[in-house]
Amino acid sequence: MRAVPVTAFTASSALGIGQSETLVALRAQRSGLAHRAFETVEQPMWIGEAPGVDEERLPAALAAYDCRNNRLAWQGLQADGFAQRVAAARARHGAHRVAVLLGTSTSGILQTEQAYRRRDAASGALPPDFHYRQTHNTNSLAEFVRAALELQGPAMVVSTACSSSAKVFAQASRWLALGLVDAAVVGGVDSLCLTTLYGFGSLELQSPEICRPWDANRRGLSLGEAAAFALLERDGDAAAWLLGCGESSDGHHMSSPHPEGAGAAAAMRGALASAGLTPAQIDYINLHGTATPNNDSVEDLAVRTVFGAQLPCSSTKGATGHTLGAAGGLEAVISMLALQHGLLPGGLNLQTPDPALRCNYLSENRSTALQRIASNSFGFGGSNACLIFGKEAA
Repeated sequence: MRAVPVTAFTASSALGIGQSETLVALRAQRSGLAHRAFETVEQPMWIGEAPGVDEERLPAALAAYDCRNNRLAWQGLQADGFAQRVAAARARHGAHRVAVLLGTSTSGILQTEQAYRRRDAASGALPPDFHYRQTHNTNSLAEFVRAALELQGPAMVVSTACSSSAKVFAQASRWLALGLVDAAVVGGVDSLCLTTLYGFGSLELQSPEICRPWDANRRGLSLGEAAAFALLERDGDAAAWLLGCGESSDGHHMSSPHPEGAGAAAAMRGALASAGLTPAQIDYINLHGTATPNNDSVEDLAVRTVFGAQLPCSSTKGATGHTLGAAGGLEAVISMLALQHGLLPGGLNLQTPDPALRCNYLSENRSTALQRIASNSFGFGGSNACLIFGKEAA
């Protein structure tokens, strides 16, 4: 594929709002995870809650979209002057030539959960101020962001679990290559809700202690939330370059990866092929690294199959939590920050390295010149994606 300039990017997560706060936390190896309750959930858990989401207020013209997920999206759009950068792109290309492609897994489901508490006692009807289309509906995220940024180009949401907001980078690159659009806002937003907190608990995938990717005694994931956005343009001053995208669907199991990592390896090989690169030309991998026993083992095997055992890698989910449909976008932003600042972020909370995992896993930060980074995102149902970002186009 032709390298695509990423002209702006930003993120809001438990690490903070915008590039600066995110980078400070990564450099300090400070986790945004905390042992706390959320809403009415009563179970031991660590979560990564983005700051100030409940205090965000949408403009009056967008009031119908009000829900936690869209407030988080609004917070992210305001960071790092991202909305202003999109406005400049809109002026250059025309509003109808700028697309919106976003990933989410739960969208505004919390709004529905809260509405059910207020059902009419006699009829069971949901309250009249509940707007399903603008809040809970998966497409509400793209509709909201499109309206907030005053765009008129094509808009869509990808919902492939934890690969959602990585796959939109690949889709946008294809639209740009086909000439359908001249720019695209990509990324993802997923906010905390009861369905995921109880759901991952029932699957026995949520750890009662802080998540510990690559640890011998890892017990599962810690959930988080995030809004992450990037602006891809046909031409422009690049903050980073999208060099390659690989996608696969192995369909091995609804919630477990292929035991030999076949789909994950295929996505990584696909990303290398699309970028015209060899494994030796990648400097670091941001792992999917959920801290579940099975997923870390399979990803370790898949990475070694494609890249060997020497390439530095780590998971940043010990810092952010697993942000589900926003994970690919958030980790793309972290990867681009790493490229810009020569930072390999060490994986947090590792106490006892698992001797069965033989990748070159970093538990401490490392500073070095970087040219290319790969970022893995693997979702339920075997939906896999790998993105490669570079400091330069070639």
